[in-house]
Amino acid sequence: MKPERKLEKRKNVIFSIVLFLLVISIFYAVYMLFHAPSGLAEYAGQRVKSDYVLMVLQCLFGAIVIFLPEKVEDRFEVRIPNLIKIIYIIFLFLAIYLGEVRNFYFRVPHWDNILHFFSATMSGALGFFLVDYLNGFDKLNLDLSPFFVSFFAFCFSVTVGAIWEIYEFLADGILGTNMQKFITFQGEVLVGREAISDTMEDIIVNTLGALLIVTLGYFYLQKNKKPNKKAPKE
Repeated sequence: MKPERKLEKRKNVIFSIVLFLLVISIFYAVYMLFHAPSGLAEYAGQRVKSDYVLMVLQCLFGAIVIFLPEKVEDRFEVRIPNLIKIIYIIFLFLAIYLGEVRNFYFRVPHWDNILHFFSATMSGALGFFLVDYLNGFDKLNLDLSPFFVSFFAFCFSVTVGAIWEIYEFLADGILGTNMQKFITFQGEVLVGREAISDTMEDIIVNTLGALLIVTLGYFYLQKNKKPNKKAPKE
């Protein structure tokens, strides 16, 4: 069996397992939502209604966006490597199933920072992919420098991270969740600088992850720089 066919088979297996876990978790969270206490946790590790609201929201979101790579391929007629798809699905598993359902965000130190760094490198790589896709259109006649491509990828990754933090803020305010981790595992409500430390750490880690991937991408593009395109004849 060819390597690409093996990757395709593994991708399908991983996809099915993660999707199954997310769907099962939605039913579990909905069931627990009606049995969990309201308000703040009375002891460390206790989950209240807002925790299960967040779990439903995250698992539902994951069960939808897990289909995103295939939809992008069909809509824009591009091919995304199976390895990239596998990494994407594993990230959803780590962030949503292990992070929210299995509560790794509280159980594993710096789990949130690790995932934000990982997601920043992925979104930075996606920024490079988008520019490469646009460069494939002859009608656009693009001839972008390695610095501009890298700068676009950096801005794209940081913007994606900022949008995610806005999403967390709105979800906490509207649905009463704890995505910004302003309530500790022991049920303590943080105030002042401590209350925004999680958000600021996420932004900093996201920026550093984006900076790393675009720096590597810049040197790669410089090394493999193509000759300038000839201007189209009139």
